[in-house]
Amino acid sequence: MPSQNALALLQERFGFDAFRPGQEAVINCLLSGRSAGAIFPTGSGKSLCYQLPSLLLPGLTLVISPLLALMKDQIDSLRQRGIQAERLDSSLEEADYRRVTEDIRAGRVKLLFVAPERLSNERFLNLIRGQTISLLAVDEAHCISAWGHNFRPDYLKLADAAKSLRVERVLALTATATPPVAKDMAAAFGIAPEDMTNTGFYRPNLELRVTACQDAERPARLVERLKARPAGATIVYVSLQRHAEEVAEHLQQAGLKAAAYHAGMAAEKRVATQEAFMEGRTPIICATIAFGMGIDKADIRYVYHYHMAKGYESYMQEIGRAGRDGAPSICELLACPDDATTLENFVYGDTPDDDSLHCILQDLLLGSDEIDIALTDLSRRFDMRQLVVSTLLTRLELAGVIRAKGPYYGSIRFAPKADSRTLLSHYKPAQAAFLKKIFTCCQKAKKWITLDMDQAIAVTGQGRSVVLRALESMEQKGLAELQLAGYRLRFERLVPEPDIEALCRKMAADFQEHEALEIARIHRMLDYAQGAGCLTANLLEYFGETIESCGHCSVCQGNQPGTLPDRKSPPFESFDLAGFDALVQDHPSALGRPRQQARFLGGLSSPAVSAVRGLRGNPLFGRCAEVPFAELLASLTNKK
Repeated sequence: MPSQNALALLQERFGFDAFRPGQEAVINCLLSGRSAGAIFPTGSGKSLCYQLPSLLLPGLTLVISPLLALMKDQIDSLRQRGIQAERLDSSLEEADYRRVTEDIRAGRVKLLFVAPERLSNERFLNLIRGQTISLLAVDEAHCISAWGHNFRPDYLKLADAAKSLRVERVLALTATATPPVAKDMAAAFGIAPEDMTNTGFYRPNLELRVTACQDAERPARLVERLKARPAGATIVYVSLQRHAEEVAEHLQQAGLKAAAYHAGMAAEKRVATQEAFMEGRTPIICATIAFGMGIDKADIRYVYHYHMAKGYESYMQEIGRAGRDGAPSICELLACPDDATTLENFVYGDTPDDDSLHCILQDLLLGSDEIDIALTDLSRRFDMRQLVVSTLLTRLELAGVIRAKGPYYGSIRFAPKADSRTLLSHYKPAQAAFLKKIFTCCQKAKKWITLDMDQAIAVTGQGRSVVLRALESMEQKGLAELQLAGYRLRFERLVPEPDIEALCRKMAADFQEHEALEIARIHRMLDYAQGAGCLTANLLEYFGETIESCGHCSVCQGNQPGTLPDRKSPPFESFDLAGFDALVQDHPSALGRPRQQARFLGGLSSPAVSAVRGLRGNPLFGRCAEVPFAELLASLTNKK
């Protein structure tokens, strides 16, 4: 029986006497051959739902996670239990990459962690195609839904990838899914409604609190709270990297042992800071949301939101890091409406303007039926972040305008470690003859030999994947170093004469709908901060869970958050922008359009701005960061 085998393994390999709520149902579903969904709160043991089945199922368990850099602790823990777990990402040294790929081919890897983009990677697909993939575990599966708070276009392709790789079953995992998002997850991965397990979001040991305050009052309020309450492991969440440094320095000056943590720090310092927190040597971490994901620390007693979270989903995930040991913990929001300006600016800044959309659609769709592009090039030329360009391409696919033909590397070269006769002597005659044909399609330099892939396909009569596998075999045998670069995407245009104007309107409407959803999330957090009812009930209702009142949040205890102060909104005209018109004239590709100007003055970088050396360091960058983006954009549009 699956339950008996799973329970025995739980005790023998993982050291637990019993399953946590929901785990056994999910695991039994997978072991019975069906796909499953797991909606568990942060810290409730989602990872065991694929770790344990991977030992009972044949072949490979593939884990998709957008937080791959934070999976190291989990992989180390699995190895300590004798479970062969590996990850493939760009941070691996060449020797480690070769070792991992050899172990995958030999069937020695049970659990492999990769980012979602890896399933669009030509080299990776060659590596795992033909392998038995018993389980595909998709972490942060809410990213597949346009209704979700962190929609990622790469996730929309995972369901198709699962079918093409003949994955036997899928496990969709998330800590934050509203009912519409859960429905999207189930539909995408073919999960029956009865196989979606939701353990609920209520955490009775978390005391939610809200304190309304002015921005200038927050430093003193935070110090007051930290000194008044019993000491304990504490996370203070802030919006921006510079805030993490500023708040940590303020706490240190107040005599508290605190450290900053953010993605802009050197990797060694980030690791050292995290380890000091985990070991209790640094009790307080002032961090952006990069901290906490993948952190397995059960005794976090306090989570303070110095700045507002960008929505209920983010807030639920972040406070979920407190009190995983079940002991009482406090989660307090220092609520100031000024935070909404920063959060809104990021949302508005990603929405492309009509001119950019029109130009990129013309570039993509008015040429050949074969579309060959590099994301980096499109991002720079049309001044859209790569994620925005990827989203646009995905929406065009969903609209039936284009069809993906797969990614590839535009530049393939290798450096032999022996002369050609010695190299070919390691192959059987037929294989050596095939390699000889490939070598005739190469151009030799001092060290590197560059392949003309199109010529190789014509000369050998084989497809890209076969030619690439032949080159990879030289690397596997230690006969050559292989280097692939120039990542490109290929699409086929399905509509002979696309209506660019109509498509532009549709794409603009899609981006604006997403923008409206994200702005609504921010405003909902403001409503939460000034609501008169139970804080816990308010939060749970959003996720489809109902309680009368928790009895232990600050409102239930009779402490109303207070009236939120008015949001700071200085008029655009009050800022000294001397020299800005000249700057625009000097850099028309980066600052020529009102939305580009609004981003720049609001302190939001863009591909075009980043491409101009020194432009981000200009004193005018971020000069109007306190002005709501919509007002800033309207003023600049009218000025034009």
